[in-house]
Amino acid sequence: MGKTAVVTGAGSGIGQAIAIALARQGAFVNVLDVNDHTAEETVEQIRSTGCQAEGIKCDVSNHVQVQEIFNKLGRDRDGLDCLVNNAGIAHVGNITNTSDEDFDRVMSVNLKGVFNCLKGGVRQMLNSGGGAIVNIASTVATMAINDRLAYSTSKGGVLAMTYSVAKDHLNDSIRCNAILPGRIHTPFVDGFIAENYPNNQAEMFKKLADYQPVGRMGKPEEVAAMAVFLCSDEASFITGCPFPVDGGTLYVR
Repeated sequence: MGKTAVVTGAGSGIGQAIAIALARQGAFVNVLDVNDHTAEETVEQIRSTGCQAEGIKCDVSNHVQVQEIFNKLGRDRDGLDCLVNNAGIAHVGNITNTSDEDFDRVMSVNLKGVFNCLKGGVRQMLNSGGGAIVNIASTVATMAINDRLAYSTSKGGVLAMTYSVAKDHLNDSIRCNAILPGRIHTPFVDGFIAENYPNNQAEMFKKLADYQPVGRMGKPEEVAAMAVFLCSDEASFITGCPFPVDGGTLYVR
């Protein structure tokens, strides 16, 4: 592959799997995460296999910090080839019990964070002659589930930005696509269940797993495989598209 990549939220879960998969294909992966310790854990995993990576502490909701990081990456790596916007947070709530503060917090990471990274990433891709962007949205960008008002709204916005960036940069050799994961089994999910359903964790895990028509949650590596493909030259004719990786949730229920 021989490309320079950025993966946000790559300290664990889906982001970590994507970073590792890109590195295995020969990319130099910049591992961005708000937690510098988990970012370094991902870097260590990548380097232990002889691949290349660097960890960078980054709060994607901080516009100035993000632009500084991308500017430095552009100088150090002579541009940018691949950007995967994965960083995100969850929230449980509907319109009546989602506070103003909670809504703003979700938007600042899940939506403004993607905007910030797109701003920095597209600028570097314009300088280096093009690139591939993958935004991690969600099935809830296009469907409804209970008590996910803020999260669903943020992911719908990510999908809309995907279309806009793809359209605006058709003539710049910049492709922009989205992945819509269903429920993927990550430490994020385990923590979510423990926090929100402490008294019936096993029951809730089974319920979440059974929701997918294939009868299980997805694996981070399955999302990563799609991300690697969309970043590759083999996907050069694909832009502005949402790709469900969801065990049949959207279309074969």
